[in-house]
Amino acid sequence: MPPDRIIPLIIAVALFMENMDSTVIATSLPAIATDIGTNPLALKLAVTSYLLSLAIFIPASGWTADRFGARTVFRAAIAVFVLGSIGCALSGSLTDFVIARIVQGMGGAMMTPVGRMVLVRTISKRELVGAMAWVTTPALIGPVLGPPVGGFITTYATWHWIFIINVPIGLLGIALATRYIPDVRAEDHERFDIVGMVLAGLGIGGMAFGLSVLGLNFLPWTIVVALVFGGACFITAYLAHARRTENPALDLSLFRLPTFFASVVGGFIFRLGLGALPFLLPLMLQIGFGMTPFQSGMITFATALGAMGMKWATATILRRFGFRNILVINSIISAAFLAVCAGFTATTPIVLMVILLLVGGFFRSLQFTSINTIAYADVDPRRIGRATALVSVGQQLAVSSGVAIGAMAVELTVHFKGGGALQAADFPPAFLAVAAISAFSVFIFARLSPEAGAEMADRLPTPVETSDQRAG
Repeated sequence: MPPDRIIPLIIAVALFMENMDSTVIATSLPAIATDIGTNPLALKLAVTSYLLSLAIFIPASGWTADRFGARTVFRAAIAVFVLGSIGCALSGSLTDFVIARIVQGMGGAMMTPVGRMVLVRTISKRELVGAMAWVTTPALIGPVLGPPVGGFITTYATWHWIFIINVPIGLLGIALATRYIPDVRAEDHERFDIVGMVLAGLGIGGMAFGLSVLGLNFLPWTIVVALVFGGACFITAYLAHARRTENPALDLSLFRLPTFFASVVGGFIFRLGLGALPFLLPLMLQIGFGMTPFQSGMITFATALGAMGMKWATATILRRFGFRNILVINSIISAAFLAVCAGFTATTPIVLMVILLLVGGFFRSLQFTSINTIAYADVDPRRIGRATALVSVGQQLAVSSGVAIGAMAVELTVHFKGGGALQAADFPPAFLAVAAISAFSVFIFARLSPEAGAEMADRLPTPVETSDQRAG
């Protein structure tokens, strides 16, 4: 198998674990909450702590891979992720579970961005769209299998086993990486910005974690305020530090590139809504409609199944219509399919739910592949490591924030109705809110040039586009 196929497939092993893990947890949240003695909404801390751990440690991924070699870091990251998975399986309290998820996040912080960096550095721009599809398509097997497998295990065994699945997958990934992943590293070793990493990590972690616990009564309100305010102060300090540092941990100058700006900022807004879907939908199906985890999983897996179907057509669609047209139009379509979930009721035919989720997953997959690819359209090869780290931070923060926003919307609905147990009627406002947020990304994508990413899409500008550019 040629390198532009085998390397993406190996990297997909890492993505498989992450996708399987996140979707399995979403389906099993109510069962885990019951077993460890907490409520399902409080368990969003287990989701956000993992994503925040990713965001905090990702800034070191590019430098670490350049310094110690991509293969070495990739293998070590998988091993740490597996150890965190074992810790999750052995957890007996919310605190234990959150700590184990943080360890998982430390592994994932190196695993995915380093794999993506190897991909971008070893494959030409013209082949990158196809390579990204190869990476994400096998990885989407995780979400396809996650909900039904997680639901089946939770319903007919115990939730602990859903984490042990990562052990054999991780060992396979380590073996394949040892044989096939090139030990890519930088010839010139830059000094790592440890001060910047600490400032950025404390800022990102403080603000996002503080917002995620807001309204849960999990921590005293004074501590929540201190987390948010302290995080804002650390972010401000990092911005000042980055201006006078030659090689900052997060290279914010990359935002001067229009394609990179659209990918990270537009992608952040788009993912705010989509990040809440795997959290909200299983809760509504199980708590609101009274389904078992297995029944819920068999419905939600349709989203990932639709995503897999789109991967094979992505390159052709982008070649025909271009990145800007797809990103603008598809952001509205994807948000609309997210909003449709607000209309689900206990009497909605399951076949109709599956069809809508299937089609919605089809369009969301096209959007994600387009966003992920265009980020590197104009990035200098010497800055790929920094770009990959910044892209990964934005992606993980968006998903984390999306979960927090979705849960907060549900909590506010419950509060305004006067409290009480969660019911099906508490979820529609949350779906509408996160869908509206995702739709706002259209204003960022609309600023792109019609020729943006033309080389990556293997697409020559049309006469109309050329005249538009001259007129502009």
